[in-house]
Amino acid sequence: MKLSKKAVVLLASALFSVALMSGCGKTQIGYIDGSRVMEESPQIKAIVEEGNQKMAETQQEAEQKLKDNPDMSQEDAQKLQVDTQRKLQGLNQSYTIQIKQKIDAVLADIAKQKKLDAVIDSEEKNKTAIMGATDVTDAVIEKLQ
Repeated sequence: MKLSKKAVVLLASALFSVALMSGCGKTQIGYIDGSRVMEESPQIKAIVEEGNQKMAETQQEAEQKLKDNPDMSQEDAQKLQVDTQRKLQGLNQSYTIQIKQKIDAVLADIAKQKKLDAVIDSEEKNKTAIMGATDVTDAVIEKLQ
């Protein structure tokens, strides 16, 4: 029986893969209660408060423009409303991204420290039972002090 070079390479790579996989341990999963992090983390609460303040200021500016220009045409008022909505959506998106990036950075650090392969969000509303998973919520809140 004569094996071609291609077959030998395939066989060797298959054996290497099996050897590599046998060294792999059990997958380590962590979970986080995202709503608790949002409520209890001072850094996240500060970002939320700043975002809410900026959004309120934007809304007040639009209302002030309407008060200052009582003779504003329907078309201009509608344009102001659309522009304000766009600004509010942009602010909301910007602050949401900031929060996500901050939490993701902390989660990556904690996952590396605890040697976790994955971390899932298990909020109170959408409780997910994971046998043997590690709760990293307190560690995230602690790092976001």
